Amino acid sequence: MSQNEYTPPKIWQWENENGGQFANINRPTAGSRFERDLPVGKHPLQLYSLATPNGVKVTIMLEELLANGVTDAEYDAFPIKINDGDQFSSGFVAANPNSKIPALVDHSGPEPVRVFESGAILLYLAEKFGAFLPTDSSQRTETLNWLFWQMGSAPYLGGGFGHFYCYAPYKMEYPIDRFTMEVKRQLDVLDQRLAENEYLGGQDYTIADIAVWPWYGALALDQVYQAAEFLQTESYEHVMRWAQQIKQRDAVQRGQMVNRTWGNPKGRLHERHSADDFDTNTQDKVNDDTAS
Repeated sequence: MSQNEYTPPKIWQWENENGGQFANINRPTAGSRFERDLPVGKHPLQLYSLATPNGVKVTIMLEELLANGVTDAEYDAFPIKINDGDQFSSGFVAANPNSKIPALVDHSGPEPVRVFESGAILLYLAEKFGAFLPTDSSQRTETLNWLFWQMGSAPYLGGGFGHFYCYAPYKMEYPIDRFTMEVKRQLDVLDQRLAENEYLGGQDYTIADIAVWPWYGALALDQVYQAAEFLQTESYEHVMRWAQQIKQRDAVQRGQMVNRTWGNPKGRLHERHSADDFDTNTQDKVNDDTAS
């Protein structure tokens, strides 16, 4: 059947074999599918994630805090392999009922605190440690404007452009055109903002940049979807300047490695339990039969 011949039924019925890269795990229902507790490491902060753009936001934030001398931000990071369905374990669903990475559990208080949604985790950590979020009311508000702009816009990339450009079972002109237009509009929004400001919140690096960079910065630098030429991202001069500037930060480079299970073995750190792991436990240095 061609893309022009489909007529929606009066009542939609789920078909298990509906094609696409994630067809084997996607279902129209929520909740756990099997019993398994989450591992718990030695630090109060426990992260359960994968090095997708949303996951990378949080590991960059944690590494930036540590780089700033916030020792209480030490953390354990365990991979949640979404292609294997780890996000549907009873332990993970208890941490995030939406079964999406990342999820953070803070054991530093009398009772564990769960935090899910990547933007909520960034805000939680910024407020907990008093970093990367301005205290001035107007600057704080502007930072939060861009944080929530990203949270509302990124689904166009992850759920729209990225899916139809990379993961759909076949190429479809209409959705690719529709989401490409929206992505380019968003890049233009960023470009205009960054033409007048070094960072998204103003002149200081904040959780807004940490949230946006793994999506739009990485997209511009051709680190996700391999679509930079297709989107002509080099034409967004100020986005490129900002993206390259943030890419050079040591904490950003470390954050991109954590819970990464694919790509160059030197850039993969499946689990992170201390800063020494970057020197001793990347996948070029250990034998890990679970590497994907």
